[in-house]
Amino acid sequence: MDYLKDIGIRAKNASVKLALMLQDEKNNALKACAAALLNNQDDILAANEKDVNRSRENGVKESLIDRLMLSPARIKAMADGLLEVCALHDPIGEVLSMKVRPNGLVIGEKRVPLGVIGMIYESRPNVTADAFGLCFKTGNAVILRGGSDAIESNKAIVKALHQGLKESGITEDAVLLIEDTSRELVNKMMRMNEYIDVLIPRGGYSLIQSVKENSSIPVIETGTGNCHVYVDEFANFEMALDIIDNAKTQRLGVCNACESLVIHEKISESFIPLVYERLSAKGVEIRADEKGCAICPGCVPATEEDFYAEYLDKIISLKVVANLDEAIAHINKYNTKHSDAIITDNYNNAMRFLNEIDAAAVYVNASTRFTDGNEFGFGAEIGISTQKLHARGPMGLKALTTTKFIIFGNGQIRK
Repeated sequence: MDYLKDIGIRAKNASVKLALMLQDEKNNALKACAAALLNNQDDILAANEKDVNRSRENGVKESLIDRLMLSPARIKAMADGLLEVCALHDPIGEVLSMKVRPNGLVIGEKRVPLGVIGMIYESRPNVTADAFGLCFKTGNAVILRGGSDAIESNKAIVKALHQGLKESGITEDAVLLIEDTSRELVNKMMRMNEYIDVLIPRGGYSLIQSVKENSSIPVIETGTGNCHVYVDEFANFEMALDIIDNAKTQRLGVCNACESLVIHEKISESFIPLVYERLSAKGVEIRADEKGCAICPGCVPATEEDFYAEYLDKIISLKVVANLDEAIAHINKYNTKHSDAIITDNYNNAMRFLNEIDAAAVYVNASTRFTDGNEFGFGAEIGISTQKLHARGPMGLKALTTTKFIIFGNGQIRK
């Protein structure tokens, strides 16, 4: 039998069983899988070391190696993530509404699993465990196709998860890893609509665009992150510097890191030298427009492409604007609908920014780094959706469900 077809059939069969599992059964299995990750830590780290060494030999930049690299602390975080999912309310079976029609029919709406979820993702082996935990808790089977750079890590993690499932008496087909990382196979996966109900790409722009353009399966788009911080004329400078520093440098290779600064011209001459000093001390290059470069010659002249860029590196763009209208227009033109922030003490400006910026998460006086399922109280996330249908923002358990109508009658017929 064809390799992918076999995986699809196994996942589809598993999804039928998973949809009927009770909450306690799922939680006990998740606890066993968390323990298995910790018990197999040495094997997972050894596999990860192979991936990291190969990436370094291939010249991958360190900010992306950081996304790939595992440690005892990160493996514990994966295990803790599964335990956190255990503690979350299970949405499956929840009845959202129940009403009686004039003809006596009782019509309700019930939350159910999506079925089989396909994940195509790059780097980040922690996604393997997070995706499994959320899909499993919501009664979904998951087919994982990670990148070639993390293949050894992913195989070791899935092996540990299978051990936990087997110990719990649950089918190991609840999570299946496609170990062939060829482009030909991923193209075939995108057309497996007979077996996969929803496809979620998680990675860079080119990956997400490829899945959107080539998939015959419904896609939930998890976006790249060209996140902006706008420093308003009424901003507290100390707060702005702390937020920008955190949003840009706390972790470079993540989608919720700040990649673009927008500065009001009334404060530009006093603020830009301060932010340049703060960021350049950490090795961050500022690519600024003409006005920004005139104020601070240490900045590098920006191109049009810079304002669209998700750098995932020690680089940030900077634009000087005349007013809030221009700031909002600039951000809505260049952002990726992920996360944007305003730093201001002006209530009206803050509310306009919240109402007019088109993004999944919009902040007032806080770092964009908080756009995360754990930080939002959802437990581990499967991704951050930048589209508007079905799910938007960090996707927790409810985003991996759908609903069906349940109707009770006593012999009604339609006339």
